[in-house]
Amino acid sequence: MKKIFIFTIVVGLLLSCGEKDKTSPAFIGQMSHAEIDSMLRVNAENKMTISDRINFYSEMFLETPYSWTATGDGPYALLETYPLVNFQETNCMVYCEHVLALSISDSWDNFFNNLQQIRYKDGLIGMKTRNHYTMADWLPENAWILDDVSAKVGGEYTAQMTRTISHENFFKGKGMDDLRYIKLDRSITVDYVPMEHLKDIKDRIKNGDIVAMLYANKDNVFSAHMLMIVEKEGKLYFREASTSNYSTFETEFDEWLNWKGSQDKYAGLAFMRVKDEMNKPNAVVLPWKIADLK
Repeated sequence: MKKIFIFTIVVGLLLSCGEKDKTSPAFIGQMSHAEIDSMLRVNAENKMTISDRINFYSEMFLETPYSWTATGDGPYALLETYPLVNFQETNCMVYCEHVLALSISDSWDNFFNNLQQIRYKDGLIGMKTRNHYTMADWLPENAWILDDVSAKVGGEYTAQMTRTISHENFFKGKGMDDLRYIKLDRSITVDYVPMEHLKDIKDRIKNGDIVAMLYANKDNVFSAHMLMIVEKEGKLYFREASTSNYSTFETEFDEWLNWKGSQDKYAGLAFMRVKDEMNKPNAVVLPWKIADLK
């Protein structure tokens, strides 16, 4: 009876999502933590894979307003005192982090703690331990849940780029003078699929892929933007939080390519995918087990 009751609540909430008008906040921003907890428990037992849940939860953020400062290191931080969780507004990385954390969790508490593991090195909250750079920090630190599949997806079209990443310059730019314990400057080479070849590898993309859009002409950073790709009614869609309209929205794959593919400032996409061995029906990640996965 308890599961039936919870399911009824969640279904009612989802049905109400379709009734909201275009000026209202996105649906998940209207839910309480208790309602989200109930939804997470139900969806952890309904045979959905993690990728299925990425599709499901990413849709719930559509129309969420964009904010550069959607989240930070919490109210007790020295510099960025923005909230650790914010479903009222988002940006490209925060959107991907929130959706991935929801998709691997079976309760609100586990979501919150999984989110910190995704966002910070070893889950240690702080400016210096946050995974600021998508390709240099975020993807390597989340190798316990995500594979870099750029070469697999790109195949014969795969290209590479090398950049020098400087945390020292990054933190100095934020006005920090305590530079102890930061990562050293380092050169990194990554695989990617050039924009002009994305149409050629469309059939290799999977529902739930997370992608980074890489700059073409910068030498100190890789990623300009993070997005997710989902399948809906037999078609692929990009979902993103972007300054292009300061909102969270979806665009059909070919339409998106026509929009972004001709812009010279972007080199291509790097692809991240939930590990096959973890992407099973009803699979969840318990935050206290992540150290073992690493």
